[in-house]
Formats: sequence, C-alpha cells, structure tokens
Amino acid sequence: MPSPTVFTLGHSPDPDDAFMFYAMAENKIDLRGYRFEHRLEDIQTLNERATRGELHISAISIHAFAYVSDRYALLPCGASMGDGYGPMVVTAKTADLATAASDEQIRAWLRTRKIAIPGRMTSAYLALRLYLGDFDHVVMPFDEIFDAVKAGRADAGLIIHEGQLTYGRSGFTKVIDLGEWWKRETGLPLPLGGNVLRKDIPLPVQRDLLAIMRQSIDYGLTHRDEAVKHSMPYARDMDADLAGKFIGMYVNDYTRDYGETGREAIRRFLRTAHEQGYIGKEPAIEFVE
Repeated sequence: MPSPTVFTLGHSPDPDDAFMFYAMAENKIDLRGYRFEHRLEDIQTLNERATRGELHISAISIHAFAYVSDRYALLPCGASMGDGYGPMVVTAKTADLATAASDEQIRAWLRTRKIAIPGRMTSAYLALRLYLGDFDHVVMPFDEIFDAVKAGRADAGLIIHEGQLTYGRSGFTKVIDLGEWWKRETGLPLPLGGNVLRKDIPLPVQRDLLAIMRQSIDYGLTHRDEAVKHSMPYARDMDADLAGKFIGMYVNDYTRDYGETGREAIRRFLRTAHEQGYIGKEPAIEFVE
C-alpha cells in the first residue's frame, strides 16, 4: 500500500507545541511534498487517540507511550523535559502545612486530601504516583483545576502547562514540584512529553518526517521572536514575556534531541513505574533513526 502524502499531526494548543510546529504550520521550511493536518487537542485526548492509533504523528505523554509502544516509535526530537522543574501540586489550604515541610510531612498531608488531576495517562499523574503512591483524586480538564480547588471540589491540584508559572498570582501555594523532586532523586530531567510516529509508515518516509520535524524545531529556535508571536494565541493568561519563559522551559536542548541523558530519563521513569506496579510492563523504547 503506498504511503500517504497527507499526515495527521496531533499536538496540544499550548505555546511550546505551537512554537515547535510553527515552521510546519506556516510553510516556513521545505515540507518535501508532504502535507499536514494539524489536530489541536488537549494531551489527555491525544493520549487516548494514540491508544487507538488514530493519528500518524502525535504529541504524547511519556506515561501514555508505555501503552502504545507496539504501534508508535518516539521521534528523537520534540521532547518536553523538565530539568529540575515540572508539574506541581498546589493548594489554597496551607494553614496546616508548614512552609518548610519535609517530604514525609508533604506526603502525609497529601494522602488525606483529594487532588484534582489532568488525566490518568499524563506523565504528571504517573510522577505524582511515584512520589506519593496511590491517592484520592478526581479527573478533570487541566484548565479547570484551579477553579475546582478554589471552589472546594478538590483540596489540591496537579498543575501542568502554564499553571506552573501562574499559580502564585492565582492565589495558590506550591506543595511539591515533581520535576525538582525527580531531579533530586535521580539526577535526571523528568520526561513529560514527546512526539510519536506510527510504525506502519514506510521507513524512508519516517526519516523524511523526522527531518521535517527537526527542521521545524530548529527554525523556531533560530527565529525565536516570530515563533513566540505565532504561539501567543495559545498562551492562556500569559503575556509575551511569560510565554517566552514557558517556551524556554520546555523547548530546549532536549527538544532538539533527547541525547543519552534524555533517553535514560525515559528508561528510568518507565522502569521505576513498572517496578512499583503502576504500568503493566516496561515498554521497548524505540526511536525513529
């Protein structure tokens, strides 16, 4: 069967993804005769679609990759890694939690609380389970978590995306930064998201698509101001300076290429989750080369 020349490309409506795909969306680079249908959906929806193999190329949580590695390979570029920072648990209820609480005190406090999470297939949820173990939680869209905590429908919220920068001005206090904790425990960045490519695409086409993706990331980094401007419609509650800071956090050297450190971070993250019983098997991690 001939390979398609039109590929479905799923990514989140977030400034870092918009930054990465700017050159592809605006035909700033040579697309080699291929066309791309950009499907913008929240990461939990993209994770679920990946389990059904619906999209040719997709952003995905590294946690979710454990369940789709038979169907998809990881692209060696496009990573979202939190190097000493990452998803965090925040709360408005701090009276009974000391500012300088130890990990044991934080865990004890959290285990008696209901935590709003942005999806059970997100890497943030898996990281929190590695930190805390099983806990009482409620699932909701990531952009409803602040309101749910304010309204008392949850005691704390697991925050991803721009909430990591805006929680303070929204009236919340950080309980734990999971990227900071993971770095302290392992010396590695916390692998949050990547981009995957369906394995049934012919290998020469896979390599073309990898080259296009890599060139798109490099174009954004080389033309940073215009790529940030393109990303602004997706920068919820952020001005250009804050959006630029957020993009800088998650479009970095690991985004250009995982490198051995990034690959080891994925192996360690998923192996630890398997050893602790949170994923059924440690997946074979295959990269498009």
